[in-house]
Amino acid sequence: MLDALLSWLAWATQFSDPLAWLVLATLLATAVLDWAGHRERARLAGLAGWVLFGVFWLSLVYHFAVVQRSIVEGVGSVLAVPLAVYVGLLLWQGRDSLFVLSRAVVVMGLVFFPVESVAAIQRPLVETVTRQTEFLMSLTGHDPAVVSGSAVEQRDLDPYRNTFVFMTDLPYTEETETHRITYTILVACTGLGSMAIFAGLVAAVEAPLRRKLRALAVSLPVIYVLNLFRNVFIGVTFGKQYLHVFPDVVLALFASEEAPKVSYFVGDRIISQSLSVVALVGITYLVVRELPEVLAVVEDLLFVVTGSEYDLEGALDIGPVRADGGG
Repeated sequence: MLDALLSWLAWATQFSDPLAWLVLATLLATAVLDWAGHRERARLAGLAGWVLFGVFWLSLVYHFAVVQRSIVEGVGSVLAVPLAVYVGLLLWQGRDSLFVLSRAVVVMGLVFFPVESVAAIQRPLVETVTRQTEFLMSLTGHDPAVVSGSAVEQRDLDPYRNTFVFMTDLPYTEETETHRITYTILVACTGLGSMAIFAGLVAAVEAPLRRKLRALAVSLPVIYVLNLFRNVFIGVTFGKQYLHVFPDVVLALFASEEAPKVSYFVGDRIISQSLSVVALVGITYLVVRELPEVLAVVEDLLFVVTGSEYDLEGALDIGPVRADGGG
């Protein structure tokens, strides 16, 4: 039964990219219909878009949970399936504030997916992040070689200069002659996903441009810099095997037999991804201090998850937005 389910989820992964564009097209149509005053049609389109969004997350469950072995992303993708469908139902039933969240998802997708899909855009970003990570690593006293991803044996990677090669004398590495461990910077390592989330939220709400720019100024640079430090932390601790702790427990937890990856699982999948959630909460607080309109989206998300209404403006002691749009 489990094998059949995993096989089906693996098969569904191939549809994630087409589904992503279909979701964006449907939610964009939702936003256009709402802007044109066709509210009932917009609600119907929104229902379709959010149901498709749920199917999109379903298509990624195998990738995150099995291929990437990410607890945070795996659980998140599973939970996103029913939550996305529920958002669609709430929108269809008349919770019109969710039109803002629908617009936000469109902007998020338009920021993220072209970079993920177009090499001419992706390569400069990946290689720039790699160079900056390389510089910060050198400040810690570590200078691994940096090579093209396609030059790494038995890896299907793009020909970007994005792969750090570490040498270690620890006996449990796979290649006992060279003791080589590689760490590759991909699009997911650039912070683009998190930046797209805040770009979408800021763009979707109605507020003066100057306050939107301030909100972006306190979020995007912070995410970018924190992500660089995250890359350095993961790269060094994995490359030098500094976090090879409780290997049997860690390998069992992530269903892996690759002993060298213990440090990677602990550094990235446990420590970094957990801290990323904390960082996103903190950055959200900074954003709502500059752009309180975002609180309406956050409150909607909390309602979807908990079924209860919240007054975050009062709880966070954030004053009301002035009628003239100042602040």
